Amino acid sequence: MSARHAYRIPRTAGFVLAAGLFSATAHADPAVPQGDEIAHTVQEGDTLEGLARAYLDAPRQWPLLQARNKVANPRRLQPGSVVWIPVRLQPAESATVAFVHGQVTAQARPGDAPVPVTKGGKLDEGTALHVGPDAFVAVELADGTVVRVQAQSDLQLRQLRRRGRAGSLQSVLEMRSGAVESTVPPNAEPFRRFELRTPLAVTSVRGTRFNVAMTESGQTTASVLNGSVAVQQRQEETAAAAQAPSTALLAPGQGVAVAADGTVGTPRTLLPAPDTSAVPATLGDAGLLAIDVPTLPGAVRYEAQVARDADFTQVLRHGRFADGRLRWQALDDGRYYLSVRAVDDAGIPGVPAVQPLAVKTRPVAPLHQHPAPGAILAQGLGSLQCTQVPGVRWYRVQVASDARFTQPLLDEQRLSDCRLAIPALPVGSYFWRMASLLELPDGQADQGPFAPPQQFSVAERPATLTLQSLQAQDGDATVHLHWPGQPGQRFRLQLAAATDPAFEKITLDTVLDAPEWTAGNLAAGEYLVRIQVLDPTGLDSDFSPARQIRVGSGIRSGAGLPVSTSSGQPLGRP
Repeated sequence: MSARHAYRIPRTAGFVLAAGLFSATAHADPAVPQGDEIAHTVQEGDTLEGLARAYLDAPRQWPLLQARNKVANPRRLQPGSVVWIPVRLQPAESATVAFVHGQVTAQARPGDAPVPVTKGGKLDEGTALHVGPDAFVAVELADGTVVRVQAQSDLQLRQLRRRGRAGSLQSVLEMRSGAVESTVPPNAEPFRRFELRTPLAVTSVRGTRFNVAMTESGQTTASVLNGSVAVQQRQEETAAAAQAPSTALLAPGQGVAVAADGTVGTPRTLLPAPDTSAVPATLGDAGLLAIDVPTLPGAVRYEAQVARDADFTQVLRHGRFADGRLRWQALDDGRYYLSVRAVDDAGIPGVPAVQPLAVKTRPVAPLHQHPAPGAILAQGLGSLQCTQVPGVRWYRVQVASDARFTQPLLDEQRLSDCRLAIPALPVGSYFWRMASLLELPDGQADQGPFAPPQQFSVAERPATLTLQSLQAQDGDATVHLHWPGQPGQRFRLQLAAATDPAFEKITLDTVLDAPEWTAGNLAAGEYLVRIQVLDPTGLDSDFSPARQIRVGSGIRSGAGLPVSTSSGQPLGRP
């Protein structure tokens, strides 16, 4: 702040955060009544009417300045003296809701009923925002400042004023709980003001991106990515003016924790960005949005977000995790951005790792049906079989000698059934995977994600192995299903008739401890199966899209082929 223009803020318990230079002129004066004011150092030729025009855009309000400052002659001000200008007299501004996700409500005045917040809506001065669990809202102020209010936060737009008709914006936000990240764009206007207050803090920034968070225990943390922020302890109204508040100056890449009693800690370097190089560019799990990052030395937990934009003003998923296993409810197919930050033992979030991310889960991949994982197939007679997926046009099945499929040995891209014979594969170890394909209106194929690869081996046939015994092993009366899973996960499997896609009459509803299911007592016919993931975190996925399975009777013709009725259904057992 210049010597001519300074702010006076009321004394309350806590601390103050101020970006850029930290000026003693911002300290409260015990002789001044409660309320925010601007201190103007009088220059030669200043009048109260001129100051009312410059600061308030209302020359006729000069008597209010005269009454506040007890000025005898409004046209003759003493150069070097200070005229206090109440901020409440400045023209009011409003903010705009840039993005909202989940349950976010606004309360215009105390006692008013909260109303849902909508994108594009205007928020007036004094509005209190409440952001529910798994929710998010981004608010844009009149000067382009973007305030990102995280889940389970309460924030009041305490002051939205402008200096004169077209002067700098004067904004004060009061955070009562939760976390807020702000981006204040650079501006040459020397009198612009942006403050973010908590019971322990006030931030006053320009050209800075910083984060302020409050814990349930009362501790507050601040971290700075760009610019500089000063942290000053706020004092009680009755505190002695001579008692210097505790302060700390944060450079870019630093953070600080402030104790519940207002004591400002020592600035520390932020933890580096976590390593996200192993995160797949495209995620294909339709059950949960699951991302794993390696643990970082010094980290006690992790904070992560998924947003539609690289600036993270459109956050759809947010969470705090004890380790690098990030789990959310699944997202629709599309392109997103991931941000992961490690949090140190003081509760200060570190530098974020940000990278683009694609989600492609539709159409869902079939499930492995035969052979079982690690099974050995007889050379020349083996085949790969997977479940049908209702609504898809084709299936793609690949076989390779390595799990990364760098050079597939077999790649059948438009199979009408999810089955592939492999009579020509030599003895050895292999992997196979499959995907579903939809047919677009122009005849092109829209492929979904591949199922995770599964290993099998091909071996020479023993001399005693006969065609009939092989067909008996492939008994249609027994069903084996396998699907991907994470350690500790359980699975709920439901079965219904193929004519019941809504699962209104469930044939089977069971919980499994492993990602596999075997059934040998089902009546012959066609069924639909769907699976729900029960994650150890307590997060349950939606049921997967249904896959179709066919159960035979085990009855075969003299040629060893399954016997069906005239309608194509497997012949039932007597």
